Amino acid sequence: MIRSKNIDWYRHLSFAAVGGFFAAYAVLLRMGVMANAQTLNLLELLISILRCNWLTALMHVGALALYVLGTMSTVVLPHLFGWDMRRVCPLIDALCAVVLVFLPVDMPVMLSLYPIFFAMSVQWSSFTGAQDHISSTIFSTNNTKQASLSLARHLCFREKGQLRRMWFYISTILCFHVGAAIAYFSAQWLELSSSLCALPLIALAYYMVVCEERYTQSQADAPV
Repeated sequence: MIRSKNIDWYRHLSFAAVGGFFAAYAVLLRMGVMANAQTLNLLELLISILRCNWLTALMHVGALALYVLGTMSTVVLPHLFGWDMRRVCPLIDALCAVVLVFLPVDMPVMLSLYPIFFAMSVQWSSFTGAQDHISSTIFSTNNTKQASLSLARHLCFREKGQLRRMWFYISTILCFHVGAAIAYFSAQWLELSSSLCALPLIALAYYMVVCEERYTQSQADAPV
């Protein structure tokens, strides 16, 4: 069992690898669409409406609804049932990996990505960062921005801790792309079934959640 003051960082990095895996899996095997975020989906929803392509628009609405539902579930489920979403989230990720195996290659792309839209929204809302830093484990835009700002602040003002802050965001990006690389090689060998290769990454992430909980509890129980 890992006991370290940096355990939340390790947990964060393990989920970044999971996020990178599902992002690359969707891009590689579902016509280049990344289902971890909503920007592209909302743009395509608007374009479909403007083109009066109502069936396609409806599928994009479904993707949006699942993303919103996944996000809301991280508040509603603990409120109604007392669920610990930090424990539930990896189980949802694992279920997503299994469900993807059974979705045929010739089904509509947006429908085939529904499990990822839901699972990644749950992950993003369940784990919003570590080490007092807000950081996404499912996409890299803000992580890149924050790493760049930290470097600039270090170079211009020599602000204390900016290099460590920069490394936090860079390490998140690196682990995200480690997960993406695993998806790439597994897709070459297993195609749609490669989603199952996410399961070891998810298991590691779950283990890190448990380690973090036990470390936090040990700190709370330690004599002052």
